[in-house]
Amino acid sequence: MNHPHEKDINELGGVLLEAGVKLLSSGASCARIRLTMKRLAASFKYTAHISIAPKSVSLTLNNEADVLVFNGMRSITAQGVNFKTISGISRLSWDVLENQYSIQQVRDELDRLMALPHYPRLVILFFVSLAGSGFCFSFGGKLPEMVIAFGATCCGLFVRQEAVKHRFNPFICVYIGSLVASLFAGAFIKAGLNINFEHAFATSVLFLIPGVPLINCFTDLIDGNTLNGIVRGINAVMFALAIALGLLTTMFIYNLK
Repeated sequence: MNHPHEKDINELGGVLLEAGVKLLSSGASCARIRLTMKRLAASFKYTAHISIAPKSVSLTLNNEADVLVFNGMRSITAQGVNFKTISGISRLSWDVLENQYSIQQVRDELDRLMALPHYPRLVILFFVSLAGSGFCFSFGGKLPEMVIAFGATCCGLFVRQEAVKHRFNPFICVYIGSLVASLFAGAFIKAGLNINFEHAFATSVLFLIPGVPLINCFTDLIDGNTLNGIVRGINAVMFALAIALGLLTTMFIYNLK
């Protein structure tokens, strides 16, 4: 591996911080972020010391003589879940280690990963709604309930996407999605049809469950990243409360018991 000149260390530090904040904003655990950044730094024969806060990543680099050569911090503006970004940067770190990439090659590949398109919106709506109807079936729902769960999930997810697009607070986005999905499913219960729709109503909001924050909360706490684990756990609880509040609002509107 070619050792970068000292004047290039700021560029290398910037690339490492960019990779770190992209991982953090995409829902990676602290352990994954730390291992990936250290692997990238080791590829250029530097030792990385990384501190990860809930919305920022700090990095210091030491050379082979254990002399501090870089110190920087980068923060994120928004968080979400993007497994394509997480797996892409992880593969990139191994490629850099094995193929002796230059700093510019790492930056170019990182830019390419960030420019990859998302799945089409209709595809996301269809498959998430299909998963919602599958959950309904798993909980004992019949075909009519599965169809209602499909429609409720589709409507709730669509409205939540629109709320995110208009930069609403994340908890408000989840509340709105939960409200719309449960209103759709609850309308069939309120109609008084002689069919059991409780399974569809209960599973219509499962697409909003904060699975990744809950998993990261557990793994961060196990790995000793206590602050990040607590913050992610609290965020997950807040999302769960927003979902429950949406269901409660629907039950109040329809006078369901």
